[in-house]
Amino acid sequence: MTEPAALATEPLFGLPLADLWFGLVFFILAMFLFLDGFDFGVGALFATREDDDERERLLAAIGPFWDGNEVWLVVFGGALFAAFPSVYANLFSRHYLLMFAILGALIVRGLAPEMYEQRHDDGWQRWWGRAFVVGSLTAPFFLGMFTANWVTGATSIVTLPALVVGLAVVALTVVDGVAFLRLKTRGDLRDDLETDGYRALGAYLVLVVAALGSVYAVEPALRSALLSAPVLALVLATLAFAGAYAAATRADRYYAAFGAAAGLVFALVAIVAGLMYPSIDRAAGLTVETAIVSTLQLNLMSVGAAVLLPLVFVYFAVLYTAFSGPIETGESY
Repeated sequence: MTEPAALATEPLFGLPLADLWFGLVFFILAMFLFLDGFDFGVGALFATREDDDERERLLAAIGPFWDGNEVWLVVFGGALFAAFPSVYANLFSRHYLLMFAILGALIVRGLAPEMYEQRHDDGWQRWWGRAFVVGSLTAPFFLGMFTANWVTGATSIVTLPALVVGLAVVALTVVDGVAFLRLKTRGDLRDDLETDGYRALGAYLVLVVAALGSVYAVEPALRSALLSAPVLALVLATLAFAGAYAAATRADRYYAAFGAAAGLVFALVAIVAGLMYPSIDRAAGLTVETAIVSTLQLNLMSVGAAVLLPLVFVYFAVLYTAFSGPIETGESY
């Protein structure tokens, strides 16, 4: 047991809490990208549907989940601020325009389906349907740009790695969205989505290679990290998850395909973390050890996280259990 007086000087149970919080921050980011990612993917796929009933089923599929899924973005920001406040301050001040762009896209994405359902008028629904698609495409694109700039330590908004990573994240969300919709839909709609999933998967793999290549070309300081064993292993894991996704989709193993999509998301975020560690803000010269809060704060936050995170998982387990099962014809948002 750790004595109360030691809380200010010694980490709980001698654990490497700074490294654990680094991993926790990126785990939370991966949870957001996976769960809200399928919402973004559904929004992108909304543009490919012309039948009103199919569009209603797409909206109904994500209706109970999307606002809950965004909780992970709030938790990500809170965890980064709590554990690495200097990094939070530097990133959000350096890329505040991207932050506003992400928030604006999320607002449009959230507002659009609500407004879409208010009036069954062709012009009205066409407008808000397009807004839903735009918000669903731009939110992951800007998030990918932000993440790439974070990794490379870029101080400008638009860089080659940022653009390529942004497109890769969009393609990944479509892969995720197809996997989710094939769980939640039946009939011709489910069958039609299979081709969309293969196309998005192919685009994602090409863009991941292009993203890694652009980082290698633009950031010489990251070349050794790109060629390190952990990052190369994660790249191979990405290929394995892609193969599993394609095989499961072909065999109509919907839960396996959804699990493989999750693997793709977590592998991408793990690559980001692997390229960054032990640094956590290259532009400011901050490492995990220099940016972490005091030992006392870290210990208290760790206790709080150990209590609160299981409650969050229980909430999501209840949510997804309550709204499990396919969306039937005639159901709406």
